[in-house]
Amino acid sequence: MTDRRTDGYAKAAATGNQPALSVLPATGPTKGVALVLHGGKAHSFEPVEGRHLSPLRMVPFARHLHRAGKDYGLAVWSLRNSVRGWNGPAMSALHDARWALQQISRQHPGVPVYLVGHSMGGLTAMCAADDPQVEAVVALAPWLSPETPAQRVAGRKVLVIHGTNDRMTSPDQSRRFAGRAAAAAASMQYVSLRGAGHFMIRRVRLWHTLATGFVMTSFAERTGFSYPSTGTLEKILPASATQVQL
Repeated sequence: MTDRRTDGYAKAAATGNQPALSVLPATGPTKGVALVLHGGKAHSFEPVEGRHLSPLRMVPFARHLHRAGKDYGLAVWSLRNSVRGWNGPAMSALHDARWALQQISRQHPGVPVYLVGHSMGGLTAMCAADDPQVEAVVALAPWLSPETPAQRVAGRKVLVIHGTNDRMTSPDQSRRFAGRAAAAAASMQYVSLRGAGHFMIRRVRLWHTLATGFVMTSFAERTGFSYPSTGTLEKILPASATQVQL
């Protein structure tokens, strides 16, 4: 009998759909990599194209991260999935993320990796967090459920951000996941953004500040440089806070 996960991935490959990476390089030597993961659909083997809103939505996040981190040695890699869907047991997006992490490991062995994912990309980030190079995860309006494995984030720093007006994915499931995973994670913080929806249009500057600030603070702690905006993040999201509403 064919493994349904293998069969789903084979279906994407058979149609010629392949994942792709775009890289915003560090100014000097690469000391860390942020991997940006976009959203998608529950079920679809349609190929992802650059014009689709899911990958386009993450371009500003990638650029914001790059501006903040390039001079400190942070490269920003953006993954474009092979197909648009998660596809149940096939977990197509997770296969693509594993592939992307392999490419990072080959080019930059041993450097810390920071996953930043939106919606389905947030689910992907949680599931791929057990990669040995992953240091921290930022999940933006993630698509989580009681079945999302909490143990994958063991030893990782995790930030979950969800808008109160999200009608596509569940803020309650995100909050529940944060509670389940807190004991295993190195740190777990949940931020509720009042009035914000799934597509991160409302309060977009705060979405960017939180995501970039969390990655850069984690990166600075790992590599030992002094990041000047750490104090800004600390004011709105104290390191000791586990749940915050903004």
